[in-house]
Amino acid sequence: MNPLAPDYSHYQLVSLSLLRVLVGWHLLYEGMAKLSNSNWTSAAYLLDSKWIFSGIAKWIVTNPGLLSFVDTLNMWGLTLIGLSLMFGLMSRWASIAGACLLVVYYLFHPPLVGLEYSKPPEGSYLLVIKI
Repeated sequence: MNPLAPDYSHYQLVSLSLLRVLVGWHLLYEGMAKLSNSNWTSAAYLLDSKWIFSGIAKWIVTNPGLLSFVDTLNMWGLTLIGLSLMFGLMSRWASIAGACLLVVYYLFHPPLVGLEYSKPPEGSYLLVIKI
């Protein structure tokens, strides 16, 4: 058995593929929702940022060109990462890019005790409870 190519059972392969498609669908949906709304911007999200990146977030919002670039990168990043995961195209790179994007979201808006945000949380993002 090659340690670089683990021997997965049929059930494991189907489960991992289904998980990849579901995560891809979630990212694709979020990207398409942002692309279809011409008034969408990340400004409110960034202004509400707390913790270690709040200064960077406020700096992004004060620079309209940079904010537009970040918004475009976010919308198309979500969409393309989602499509890539759903169709299994460069899924390893898409997984890394998606993980990096989620880490950035977390660092700008961490759900830590004691941090209050103006928009109430939709639930716990430890589990996806949004339909």
